[in-house]
Amino acid sequence: MCGIVGFHGPDNVVGDMIVGLTALQHRGQDAAGIATFDDSFHLCKGQGLVNDVFKPKHVKKLKGNIGIGHVRYTTQGANDSDLAQPFTTSYPFGLAMVHNGNVINFRDVAKRLHDKYHVLPKTTNDLELIMYTFASELRVKDLDRISVVDIFDAVETTQELVEGAYATITVIAGHGLLAFTDPLGIRPLALGRRDTPNGPVYAFVSESTCFDYLDFEFIENVGPGQAIFIDNNFQVHRKNQPAPPKAFCVFEQIYFAREDSVIHGRLVARERVRLGKILARKVVDAGLKPDMVIDVPSSGYFSASGLAEAIGVPYRRALVKNNHMGRSFIVPTQAGREDVVKKKLNPIREFVEGKKVAVVDDSIVRGTTSRRIVRLLREAGAKEVYFISSAPPIVSPCIYGIDMAMSTELIAANYTEDEICRYIEADKVIYQDLQDLYELFSEERGHGGSCFACFSGKYPTGDVTHYLRHIQEERASHRGDKKKKDKKSVSAKAPAPTEH
Repeated sequence: MCGIVGFHGPDNVVGDMIVGLTALQHRGQDAAGIATFDDSFHLCKGQGLVNDVFKPKHVKKLKGNIGIGHVRYTTQGANDSDLAQPFTTSYPFGLAMVHNGNVINFRDVAKRLHDKYHVLPKTTNDLELIMYTFASELRVKDLDRISVVDIFDAVETTQELVEGAYATITVIAGHGLLAFTDPLGIRPLALGRRDTPNGPVYAFVSESTCFDYLDFEFIENVGPGQAIFIDNNFQVHRKNQPAPPKAFCVFEQIYFAREDSVIHGRLVARERVRLGKILARKVVDAGLKPDMVIDVPSSGYFSASGLAEAIGVPYRRALVKNNHMGRSFIVPTQAGREDVVKKKLNPIREFVEGKKVAVVDDSIVRGTTSRRIVRLLREAGAKEVYFISSAPPIVSPCIYGIDMAMSTELIAANYTEDEICRYIEADKVIYQDLQDLYELFSEERGHGGSCFACFSGKYPTGDVTHYLRHIQEERASHRGDKKKKDKKSVSAKAPAPTEH
């Protein structure tokens, strides 16, 4: 999962881009990058947060009235600067691209690029596969008289060849700004506009919250399989698939998106309150009578408040978050995640001591973070701790860009609810019912269709058995390489053993 932005207007866009990327920092903290274009591409990217990567000296060099940006959260490939987006290629025209998602048939796409077009990607980042597939299809057109239809044809072929989840934004040098999504629309992308004295500024962003900070008007979501191209005269061109299927990632609503974002017409905060209210029935049926409901900040807040309201129990913010620590879910290693939790959350003893506490989190993925939270509350004197998940049990790996791609990491895929309860050391564990989630995000309620694969094991792209195996092999390989590297580093620095 990552965050992407693209801007096209009459003046320099880098200022808007940095504000937009900062608003999307929750979607990725590993790396950040920006590419702008005037007479040539200007590129700056590196590891770290937006404010760490883009210093005043870099901003001065990022000139141009068109540009794209990215914040990265690592799912495939190693976490290093070489894999940070955007990526560029000089032919045809000059392209710069960013994307959010995961290509699942990456071996097939890489083989086709090599065999048919003799292209060898330089990195393991699957953005290169999308970019070079699009570039290869575009370069067979009449480049002297390239048209919007030609561009959309290249997009359509790319969508047919590249499987998985992706929302992409591309600068086509000298021509304009292009955005397109996978045929199922798994990842979010929105188009907005701001009018200025010099003309309109258009923006594509992962979440609508960017528009709030930048005073943009929301225009539309980039729909499943849709492509939108904004030319250098700021004319907006659209390519739509006829009645495409839809499978928007429901985990965006549960956890990943910011609460103040509106996604497909739904305010994320309101949906999380509804998730909490639905959980009330299960809490009552289990005979639980908590003295208070608290949340795991900050994605658990609205569900916790909805639950507290529904069962008539006070809500308290009893876990204080250090806002200078990152999101533990998107830290790439388990040891790192546990360290973040330990440093980021501090219970208010006066609130929880001697109390029966219902603590609401967005989900239980690996279980180790949940156990650490339960222990923190016990150490603060809580009498009983009930751990409540806004999400159903996560039983299947996500292959579309969320870091849960190995089933061995998913506690609900390997253990019963009672075993999970014992493992995290809670007095009771309660999960959201999958059927309730289906109903909340059903087409009948105007949501249009969602992906529930991590909860149901039913993948919207069909049989993904061999792709899942490839992804697990690739991830295992990188983890093995990292362990060897770390071991070698430790060995090199360790002092020679001495005899006593």
